[in-house]
Amino acid sequence: MSLSHSDLLKLKRWNSPTISNALEQITEVNRLTLPNLEETHDFMPEMGPMVGYAMTIMITGGDPQARKNNPDNQAKFREYLASVPGPKIVVLQDMDKPVCHGSMWGEVGANMGRALGCVGTITDGAIRDLDEMKNAGFKALARRLCVSHAHTWPLRWGVEVEVFGTKIKPGQLIHADKHGFIIIPPDAEDRLIEAARFMDDAECESVVLTGRNTAGKTMPEILAAMRESGGKFSAAAKAKYGRAGEWKK
Repeated sequence: MSLSHSDLLKLKRWNSPTISNALEQITEVNRLTLPNLEETHDFMPEMGPMVGYAMTIMITGGDPQARKNNPDNQAKFREYLASVPGPKIVVLQDMDKPVCHGSMWGEVGANMGRALGCVGTITDGAIRDLDEMKNAGFKALARRLCVSHAHTWPLRWGVEVEVFGTKIKPGQLIHADKHGFIIIPPDAEDRLIEAARFMDDAECESVVLTGRNTAGKTMPEILAAMRESGGKFSAAAKAKYGRAGEWKK
């Protein structure tokens, strides 16, 4: 983990689209890989963004033999979660997808996860006990809600997983909110705060300001101001990072 806890808290001050804008300026990331290929659902948008390092797990909810064959897996998985400091995000791949038999996350799981330094989860499965999870301070992006835990049981952890069409490895830094989640390349971590702050400031000082400052202006004047502010924004990004910022929304 290269960023301090305080730096991770600073990253929570921006939404995931702003983080995406920053990455486009400081990395050669393929922009087609930034969005999640499948729709995510933030069931706790009022909690704002979450930022943490990935802890990964695969589960099943439809196989009653999983627990009988590996009765110690739950305890071993918790030991895995406790093995590194937080903040951490548990990325859970439900191997029963597209079927969803039950949820591993609820009131009990959320409180235990929080006690082990986890700030939330991203799962292509289900969650339940929504209000209780929020009360525990454990945020969730999930595919759906459900009523039962069914036969949910850990199968493997600390491995590469795939959720919502995105592959995630243990230890990768994640920024997530109601728009989805984004993986931060390791070589961008130490520059990300500055880049996010710069892109946010640049927008507010140019293209956003133009959209808000229209009182008493004619439509030709507004359009001319938009062209001018767009050029100002792009020039600022190019001067800072060597590439023009794209302000089309």
